Amino acid sequence: MALAGTALPAQAADIPAPGEIVMSPNIKHVLNVPKPEALADIHTDMAFQGDYAYVGNYYGFSIYDIRNPKKTSLVSSVVCPGGQMDVSVYGNLLFGSVDSSRNNDSCASTSQPASVKESWEGMRIFDISDKSAPKYIKSVETNCGSHTHTLVPDRRGENVYIYVSSYSPSAAFPDCQPPHDLISIIKVPLRDPTAATVVATPNLFPDGGFGGVPGTYPDSKSATTGCHDITAYPEKGIAAGACMGDGILLDIRDPERPRVTAQVRDETNFAFWHSATFNNDGTKVIFTDELGGGTRATCNEAIGPNRGANAYYDIVRGQLVFKSYFKISRHQADTENCVAHNGSLIPVKGRDIMVQAWYQGGISVVDFTDSAHPQEIAYFERGPDNTAPALSGGFWSAYYYNGYIYGSDFNLGLDVLKINDPRTNQAGSVRTDRLNVQSQASYPGHGHGHGH
Repeated sequence: MALAGTALPAQAADIPAPGEIVMSPNIKHVLNVPKPEALADIHTDMAFQGDYAYVGNYYGFSIYDIRNPKKTSLVSSVVCPGGQMDVSVYGNLLFGSVDSSRNNDSCASTSQPASVKESWEGMRIFDISDKSAPKYIKSVETNCGSHTHTLVPDRRGENVYIYVSSYSPSAAFPDCQPPHDLISIIKVPLRDPTAATVVATPNLFPDGGFGGVPGTYPDSKSATTGCHDITAYPEKGIAAGACMGDGILLDIRDPERPRVTAQVRDETNFAFWHSATFNNDGTKVIFTDELGGGTRATCNEAIGPNRGANAYYDIVRGQLVFKSYFKISRHQADTENCVAHNGSLIPVKGRDIMVQAWYQGGISVVDFTDSAHPQEIAYFERGPDNTAPALSGGFWSAYYYNGYIYGSDFNLGLDVLKINDPRTNQAGSVRTDRLNVQSQASYPGHGHGHGH
């Protein structure tokens, strides 16, 4: 056995055993909280408020007590099927995205084709004032459902706007007809959230957007038929949209009337513009390419370093200027789905540092202060997840909140990590009372003039 082992090619030998944890010396695995038994599907996105973490699941969502992150514990789970349950929180409200067509809007609903006119998909709103027993209070139907959503609170604190991203229309879907070059905007009056309603459906691509490149994986490129995700930076009045075939900048100073101010494409390397993150100064955008939709092994030699990667853009005189790509350098097994996915900034004064999920590629921390030369400074990953079918595991999201990194793993639950590194340690003194990653807020004491 030992002799056979030494004959493995170097690359295969570098892949950890199934479930084995490997990490850089500056990261510590604090704990793992297994996925609740009540939720039969995979974990998805996360949001944070006060002493609680909220974790979406195709089957509903869970609330965790993180007052002491080392003792993170489950408070409650709400069973309410309808993927993918992208979540945000604001005050006593939790918002959940449903992009799977249901026979009605209830938590007892079952799957029903979108070709049936009466089918429902869209946004669900829950009252979470009692963390042990959240109440479902309102649904808002949107054209083509809600794949993801983004909160944009108004300046007066009276309403929260929800930018709903969805895509893939079909002539067979009565409520989701092509071309669908729009987003839906829901207005939620905070005094009466059950009065939430769609107030606008602005067309972001009057020219139709990118037409796509036909072909097969990995060479095809998505046509733009809506947006996959939008990240807003409300205090700066801007947003960035990752819209399948296009990356865009938006002026959102009037939240009911967002306006596209810049548009960019990458016909060489980007297959599917998936998500966007601003740096704290609002002078850079990281776009991610979800090559293969998160169900392919793209972190290998065959795909290379520039596809399924992050792309860093500087905002120069209002336009997006490409600087570089970043992709994790650790090759993954061909059974491991791996591609750039959701992450958040680590609040370090004068530097641009982001933690990010790569599905079964694990969690990576990248310093992109020099956006032309991003550098990985820490990582955490497991060997192939053999608790589930191949290509269906790993971290959906990895976010930094009040001193700790939280990772939502498809099958294995919620992981809590701690980074100890001179480049990030000052972030430990920055406290925030809410984190909806797609609704960025600036962190305090940021030194200007660095890395522009």
